Parts: sequence; C-alpha cells; structure tokens
Amino acid sequence: MIFDKKYVAVITGACGGIGEAIAKRLAKEGVILALIDKQANALQSLVNQLSHKYSQPIIGFSVDVADPEQVDRAFLAIKKQLGSIGYLVNGAGVLQHGSVENTNIDEWKHVFAVNATGVFNTSKAAASYMMEQRKGSIVTVASNAARVPRATMAAYCASKAAAQAFTYALGLEVAPFGIRCNVVAPGSTDTPMLQSMWKNENDKSRTLDGNPEQFRIGIPLHKIATSDEIAFAVCFYLSEESSQTTLSTLLVDGGAALGSC
Repeated sequence: MIFDKKYVAVITGACGGIGEAIAKRLAKEGVILALIDKQANALQSLVNQLSHKYSQPIIGFSVDVADPEQVDRAFLAIKKQLGSIGYLVNGAGVLQHGSVENTNIDEWKHVFAVNATGVFNTSKAAASYMMEQRKGSIVTVASNAARVPRATMAAYCASKAAAQAFTYALGLEVAPFGIRCNVVAPGSTDTPMLQSMWKNENDKSRTLDGNPEQFRIGIPLHKIATSDEIAFAVCFYLSEESSQTTLSTLLVDGGAALGSC
C-alpha cells in the first residue's frame, strides 16, 4: 500500500486486538506512529516492541479519548514531537453487553463517551490539523451492529451508529480540504472484546451458526474474522489506493449483516 511517509498516523485504542494489528501493519509500512490508549503499561510495551523492530519514530500517549482536554493536549504534543498528522484511526471502543432493562444510565453514558464522543473528540482534533495542510484520511472502526439490531447490545449498537453517522457528516464538511472520512464495519472478530461475550463453546458456535432466540443469523463464510483482516481494510481506506473514496463503509463481517451496512 502507498502512504505519504512524511505524515503521522494516530491510532486510538492501539492496545486492543484490532488497534494493535493496525499499528503493526502501519509500522511495517514505515509510517510514523502516535499510539493512543488508556492502558499505559500495555501501551509502552507495544511502543517498545515496535520501536525495537522498526526505525521510524513511534510514540505512545496515555489518553482517555472521552476527555477533550486530554485529546487536545495529546494532538498538540504529537504535532510538536512527530510532525504533521495525516492519518487517524478511531479504534478505541468498549462493549456493554446486556438487555436495555439491565443497562443503567452510567453504563449507557460510558459506552457513548468512548464509542461516540471519543470519535468526535479525536476526529475534531485531527481534522483541524489536516485542514491546514489540505490533506488527510480518517477511518472510524464502527461495527455491523451499527446497522443491524443486536439483542442485548443496544448501547453498543446505538453508539456505533452515532460514530458512523458522525464520520459521514464530518466527511462532507472536510472534503473541500482534501480530507477523506470512511468507516470500517467489522463483524465478529477474534479479540478479547468478542471473547468476553462467550461463556462456553456453545456461545462461540451460536456466533458462527446463528441464534434464533436473538433474531441473529450466523456468519455465511462460517469463520470469525482475524484482527489482521480488519487491519488490512482500515489500512486500505487510509492509503492512497483509496484516494477517490470518502463517505463510504467497508463491511468486513463474513456476510453476517447480509450486506445491510
């Protein structure tokens, strides 16, 4: 893939399964990286691992994406320490699993704070720098659940739908500045987040085969995605190969949403 190596790529949720896979793929491409995550120790470990293997600058920033002041300070530091910000991946996300009846308001607010407000905070910060240079690419990692109802996942579905809609609206505003805004919508992906939903092997089987009690079909390809498969889709949208693509969603879910995104 083709990337402009003079620009920095910012990845939020860099220590998550998908975020880490994106970081590793971009590092291999020689892209300067600013990695953002709340998990300070895990973040430093990832930075050390990548810096040992690759020669370009790679720095970690322990930031809560739901806090706009922390985000603004981090982006200012990234600009000063690493250079112009040309790429942003909104990878930070949390899952609240449970019925609406059993979801309290604090849980609802937390999911939206990270999955929706976090995307707003980081995208707004990145876009302000990208507009100055009249170039940039923003990719939000949403979910096929943004367009397909999922029982016991209402807060997650709603927050990911908000993130997707926001990314499109932002894309309209910044397109005149040469900035592209796209969405990657994964389905079930082999990450700690998905595994946290499984209590036993039957739950994994229902993910693959479907669960009529939850009005959920299975995965037509009958396999769960790897983080690398999602990372490849994200990097395609970041890269120059997709230079004519904006306001678009790439569905990577093995057919589970029947193409409805």
